[in-house]
Amino acid sequence: MAGYTRTVILLAALTALFGVIGLMIGGEQGMIMALLFAGGMNLFSWWNSDKMVLRMHNAQPISQQEAPRLYDMTAQLAANAGLPMPALYVIHEEQPNAFATGRNPQNAAVAVNTGLLDMLSEEEVAGVIAHELAHIKNRDTLVMTVTASIAGAISALAQFGMMFSRSRNQQGQNPFGPIGMLLMVILAPIAAAIVQMAISRSREYEADRMGAEICGQPMALAGALQKLEYYAHQRVNQRAEANPATAHMFIINPLSGARMDNLFSTHPRTANRVAALEKLAASMGAVPGHGAWGGSSVPPIGKPPPARRGPWG
Repeated sequence: MAGYTRTVILLAALTALFGVIGLMIGGEQGMIMALLFAGGMNLFSWWNSDKMVLRMHNAQPISQQEAPRLYDMTAQLAANAGLPMPALYVIHEEQPNAFATGRNPQNAAVAVNTGLLDMLSEEEVAGVIAHELAHIKNRDTLVMTVTASIAGAISALAQFGMMFSRSRNQQGQNPFGPIGMLLMVILAPIAAAIVQMAISRSREYEADRMGAEICGQPMALAGALQKLEYYAHQRVNQRAEANPATAHMFIINPLSGARMDNLFSTHPRTANRVAALEKLAASMGAVPGHGAWGGSSVPPIGKPPPARRGPWG
């Protein structure tokens, strides 16, 4: 219950930030309009944010006929988690990554980059999908997608406010002046990123733990995280760079670091996540290479893992 209370508070903070920007742009009327818009956007995002995010990343649905082993693996993992089968999507990006979305388990989807299927072993792919299923089971996906929608709108509203303020400055109606508006353009997206970070970080640890239990191989997920971390800095995810407000939804931060967004990373350090999974593996007595989907080797931290094609064709 504490987690849900904190989430409500953080989403309320994003909505309040929306109102403050409206106040700076158009005074009290601007604030009221911004708050009404934020409320309407919350309702719209509740039903449509998953579709919006999938479209942002040009995710394409895939069927059991197109990827039978991936589909069957996901179905088995969903059964392990006590979840209905989610819709499966593929994103044509070389950077290996994945995310889940949907307002509830009955309307959930898992999207995987082609790079994930190309570079990870079958067991490691299972660990990643189990992590995303954990987000679905914990009902994180709705909060994360709604947050992405609002955070993106805050950045767009701040940019619009900068342009709108020029005419108000000329008419002497802008009490904040050009400096105040410039600070808003800079600080509003940062504030939204901080809220995203607060929502996402603790949820990643919990999804790692539950995902490891769903697939039964904590070290397979640990190995996957290390590979994803390495390649996230080697291969640019063009769709994620164009939509940085969705970065917190991915299992590993997809941003290359060329933007300021990475200063406020929405993900905990991968080394800390791997360490937590190693402790979990020890408590479970899990042995790498003895999972349901074949072998998996965990590369040493700091060394680039070898690329390899998965069993998907």
